[in-house]
Amino acid sequence: MPRPPWCVLFLCTGNSCRSQMAEGWTRHLHGATIEVFSAGTMAHGLNPLAVQVMGEAGVDISGHHSKTLDELPDKPFDLVVTVCSAADAACPAFPGAKRRIHQPFDDPPALARNAKTCDEALMIYRRVREEIRAWVLTLPDWLEAG
Repeated sequence: MPRPPWCVLFLCTGNSCRSQMAEGWTRHLHGATIEVFSAGTMAHGLNPLAVQVMGEAGVDISGHHSKTLDELPDKPFDLVVTVCSAADAACPAFPGAKRRIHQPFDDPPALARNAKTCDEALMIYRRVREEIRAWVLTLPDWLEAG
């Protein structure tokens, strides 16, 4: 009998960009084996540039919405991944979680604030998108090791 899907939560401060990208990539790359959720310690709204660059890569996250931990289903997470330092510091205990790790990624909105053009800003989002994709490809190894 096949094992039920792993259950993973990506946690960020605002659940607007990095955690949304990670959720999208996980669903796209591992949808048959990993049930994935994302949330923030606060809800800042879905970042339109994150939606745009994920769409460029063939992953549609336009139907996602920014949510807090209170909006998550009561699930025993196999893995909780904090993707920013603020969420890592504020991350509550997850009694049902088997494992928690911190995997930080640069914050595209913060870095793009100083971009001189829209193209320059998009390059930052694309770089982080690809870094998240590369890490999500290793997710089954993290789950099996846990």
